[in-house]
Amino acid sequence: MEKTVTATEAVRKFSEILNSIKYRGNHYTIMRAGKPIASICPAESHHKERTLGELRDMVKKLPHLGDEIEKFEMDLKEIIKHQPSMPREKQWE
Repeated sequence: MEKTVTATEAVRKFSEILNSIKYRGNHYTIMRAGKPIASICPAESHHKERTLGELRDMVKKLPHLGDEIEKFEMDLKEIIKHQPSMPREKQWE
């Protein structure tokens, strides 16, 4: 089960949250100033394989960039511009 808690609540109830994760398999998203900053989930499910059916819900939970989208786009273009080109020949033969 996915739950959301504030950072303050997470600090105050940390032991309870850990028990909920361990014994119930709950997942927590920790929020600060209304934005997600961290997730806590059971260690054994950290590398859990996902299905395509779960993708829609995962995308819905992603934070929205809002006004930051133009800055994000400029950052991506700058990163792409400075990426080294990949060799086209097989280097190890």
